[in-house]
Amino acid sequence: MWRGFRNLYESVVLGRPVATLIVVAAITSAIAWFSPQFSLDASAESLVLENDEDLRYYRSIRARYGSDDYLIATYSPSGALFDDATLADLRELRDDLSNVANVADVTTILDVPLVMSPPVPLEELSAGIRYLENPDTDRELAKRELTTSPLYRNLIISSDAHTTAVRIDMHEDEELLALRERRDNLRESQLSSELTADQLNELSEMDQRIDALTQAHIRQQEQDIAAIRAILEQHQDKATLHLGGVPMIVADSIEFIRSDLVVFGSGVLVFLILILAFTFKKKRWIVLPLLTCAATCVFMLGLLGLLDWHVTVVSSNFLSLLLILCLALTLHIIVRYRETHLREKTADQLELVRTTVRLIVKPCLYTAITTIVAFGSLLVSGIRPVINFGWMMSIGIVVAFVYAFTLFPSILMLLPPGQPRSKIDWTGRITRTLANLIEKNSGATLALFALLALIGISGVPRLTVENRFIDYYKDSTEIYKGMELIDQTLGGTTPLDVIIDAPDMQADSTDDDSPDDFDDIYADEAESAAGITSRSYWFNSRQIPKIEQIHDYIDALPETGKVLSLASTTKVLEQLDANILGDNFGLSILYERLDPGIKDRLFARYLSDDGNQVRFSTRVFESDPSLRRGELLQEIREHLVRDFGLANEQIRLTGMLVLYNNMLQSLYQSQVLTLGAVLLAIMLMFLVLFRSIRIALTAIVPVLLSATLILGIMGWAGIPLDLMTITIAAITVGIGVDDTIHYVHRFRHEFAVDKNYWKAIKRCHRTIGRAIYYTSVTIMLGFSILVFSKFIPTIYFGVLTSLAMLIALVANMTLLPVLLVTFRAVRKNGD
Repeated sequence: MWRGFRNLYESVVLGRPVATLIVVAAITSAIAWFSPQFSLDASAESLVLENDEDLRYYRSIRARYGSDDYLIATYSPSGALFDDATLADLRELRDDLSNVANVADVTTILDVPLVMSPPVPLEELSAGIRYLENPDTDRELAKRELTTSPLYRNLIISSDAHTTAVRIDMHEDEELLALRERRDNLRESQLSSELTADQLNELSEMDQRIDALTQAHIRQQEQDIAAIRAILEQHQDKATLHLGGVPMIVADSIEFIRSDLVVFGSGVLVFLILILAFTFKKKRWIVLPLLTCAATCVFMLGLLGLLDWHVTVVSSNFLSLLLILCLALTLHIIVRYRETHLREKTADQLELVRTTVRLIVKPCLYTAITTIVAFGSLLVSGIRPVINFGWMMSIGIVVAFVYAFTLFPSILMLLPPGQPRSKIDWTGRITRTLANLIEKNSGATLALFALLALIGISGVPRLTVENRFIDYYKDSTEIYKGMELIDQTLGGTTPLDVIIDAPDMQADSTDDDSPDDFDDIYADEAESAAGITSRSYWFNSRQIPKIEQIHDYIDALPETGKVLSLASTTKVLEQLDANILGDNFGLSILYERLDPGIKDRLFARYLSDDGNQVRFSTRVFESDPSLRRGELLQEIREHLVRDFGLANEQIRLTGMLVLYNNMLQSLYQSQVLTLGAVLLAIMLMFLVLFRSIRIALTAIVPVLLSATLILGIMGWAGIPLDLMTITIAAITVGIGVDDTIHYVHRFRHEFAVDKNYWKAIKRCHRTIGRAIYYTSVTIMLGFSILVFSKFIPTIYFGVLTSLAMLIALVANMTLLPVLLVTFRAVRKNGD
């Protein structure tokens, strides 16, 4: 079968190179047609688990209490905040922002209701609400109220009255929200029973529609944020302004991804040209690899557009990585061709290319398969962007392999052989020196790598997934400055909601208060309203003290900033009437007679309509270096159960902090579980490829050591696993195993010549060792330019990938040959 396929390949690809090129060009052009549909996505949805139950609960809470997906502009005036000129500028800023097409509402200190400036009798609350802009508002009292109010202090204004927040709510896409809810329902049904054909079709169509609406929403959001920034820039002469919030983070992250794709993709390409020119000093060995790599990348861009797969934070460097992997394949072909040409100086081009392909195709095929297996480990992460990245790289490797053995040899067939180069260059000197060094110091080599293995093993338990989202950005970026200022002065950045339900069997909450204490004019109204305190488990004089105690506990945690809840409302009410919280009937009347806007701000955001669920809206300090999300969530839950007598099922923790923590924990679990599975799969592939347990066990050692050492270094260096660094182990295994396969494959061939281990090793270092050295150094140097990115995960990705390649190179050029000799992996009488 293999011989038949080889003959077909040689007669079609090598025998008809022009026809092959036409077919390849036609297919590439057809797929490239869809490349304009290629898109980016850095939305919050891309940072959560796809089937996370907490995600659906989070969406339901957002629907009930309002979205936390809004923009915040911090406004720090050059003068006093409450001066006429400053308030006039703030008013103008608010009005300008309100005119942006997709802005639904803008809230400033001018727009929040005041009840203590001067104090308003409780019975006149609805009619007596004032705002800072009202002529009869006492500005000094307003300043005092805003900076001390449980509702406003460190939320809309800093306690020192130097910085205020401008909240910008954007219009939500109702169709998108409805479609997501419907899709979630179908997916939940799919977990318990098989969907009908119509439901499957509906789900597929819904996915496409949701994706189209999401992309349109992101594009519109980018335009809106650009317009908002332009408005903020017009007011920079009066105040220092920074923009924050999830929508801005999404927009800026997309811009970072786009910049990294263009700038560093181009930078890697230029760098590769220089490396190829310096290494081979021949135009054909520069142009042919680059054409092959370019065709692979163009095909993948078109395919991603056709499949409607989006590049995210995780996959932002997939083009650079694919470029490197494709180049590695072509470099192996080039080195083997040059060796063949040096050995067979009089052979024609057909014979040279045919011999080269026959010698190199098997190890390249197996390296491609093992690399696919390595990236396949990402498919079980449960995080859609990570899964898609695994698919992108797996498909990209297949495409790179096909182009490397069609486009590359077809063009090569149309060129004359030229003159072979026999000069020993600097690469040959390095690899020859390594071979001599390990021959004389085999024991020291084993001891050194044993020490490195211990360092790696001891560092792996130190790996953590705890990282701060603010650390993704350099401190010079707008995102970092905005998040830091909001954390320091406006009560924290990351939202966390503590939701507490009534117990299943709630006690009778009927109160004996009599309406005689109130005027008869309110009696009919109270009767028709049925009294919120009589039907609510939480909103009554018995439970409000417990709510306040829970509020104070959450607020006292060092990781939490601003906390808002029903307790915030009751503290405001107590300022107006010290006895109101002991009067259930009075609370019911007040609740029913409040203006809807005031009721929304005081009650609806923290109490469900039936009064049986309360919400503690919490902000967590994202810039706190001691933040441990998992430990914080566990501590809150355990404390509420232990010290407040709540049942575990009454408590739900939700918000982006919970969803992000779930994703991080999933990363850790998938890294630990899948890395072992991948190494086992590669071990089995070694057995199939080499047909020897001894060789397979020997060959897996450098791969295992490289992966362990890079993870151990991350642990010792305190570099956490995140959406990008989780791919480092897969890359280390994927590319490291390529070098291992090429080396062992060539070693067996060289050992068969004279049955001498060290002579075979020296020949391997002069031949395949050069190709391994070229590819590894090219990867290291190519990815080193990523350190200039503004996106910290990209910098980590570049540094760790380069380091991983260095480890794999050294292990395969030193440890692997020593192991082959020490354990006599290849027997003199055959394997």
